[in-house]
Amino acid sequence: MGSFVSIFIVVIVFFIIVSGIFTVKQQTAAIVERFGKFLSIRNSGLHFKIPVFDKIAGRINLKIQQLDVNVETKTKDDVFVHLKVSVQYQVTRAKVYDAFYKLESPSAQITSYVFDVVRAEVPKMKLDDVFERKDDIANAVKTELNDAMLDYGYDIIRTLVTDIDPDEKVKDSMNRINASEREKVAAEFEGEAERIKIVAVARAEAESKRLQGQGIADQRREIARGLEESVEVLNNVGINSQEASALIVVTQHYDTLQSVGSQTNSNLILLPNAPEAGSNMLNDMIASFTASSQIGEEMKKQNERKERRALEDGKPGKK
Repeated sequence: MGSFVSIFIVVIVFFIIVSGIFTVKQQTAAIVERFGKFLSIRNSGLHFKIPVFDKIAGRINLKIQQLDVNVETKTKDDVFVHLKVSVQYQVTRAKVYDAFYKLESPSAQITSYVFDVVRAEVPKMKLDDVFERKDDIANAVKTELNDAMLDYGYDIIRTLVTDIDPDEKVKDSMNRINASEREKVAAEFEGEAERIKIVAVARAEAESKRLQGQGIADQRREIARGLEESVEVLNNVGINSQEASALIVVTQHYDTLQSVGSQTNSNLILLPNAPEAGSNMLNDMIASFTASSQIGEEMKKQNERKERRALEDGKPGKK
């Protein structure tokens, strides 16, 4: 009987000792109370407490934590939008007591402040400004949270607006607007490309016409040079200029008729095409040259008479 009591006492003592030993993990703080009253804060490592009298009231996580808050609000242009705000916060080691005893639910407190700030800032902005100034919203949330949560031992590390989700109808409208803008830009680029193409074609055509005109001028110059040489050759064998011109015109006339006749499917008709056509053409040309020469001689004589009269009027002593 005595040995049984001894074993029982030993077991009780063992459990009492074991219950007085506890460990605290890294980046964690333990709150120890004695008879319900705060006793101490224990950091990471192996610790002892008095069994029965002392107890661990709770543990505080000292790591950086993140809380995601989804807020629905309305913009200045009456568009309902959902914002997801991520708040990264941490309990400061110097204020573990305040973080444990002053605040019952830190996540609920942070959520309330996020709702308050977002619904105060977003209604001042249009939807496009919400997308462009999301960093301003995040900074406003961080400033407000730091001022409010610092007294409770919580340090706000960073706040981020991670998602902005307008109403589905608004998103469809925005997509249609963006598509229209892209189509407009594409049409402008296509129009510019077409204009460049037209300008290039016009320049090429102008250059072609210039070269064609230059070729025709060179051709006619060579024809005139050839005719001049032909007349000179015929003059050397005793044929005068008039007879040489008649011979050349008649020869070219029949050469042309022969060229037209050699084409089986030709639609070209040479007018006039009678045998006497070359002679009549030459006689008309000679008559025109003769009349032109007579007119030129008469005008030359008139100019000489005017110059002679002007010299006579200008002689000294004549009144």
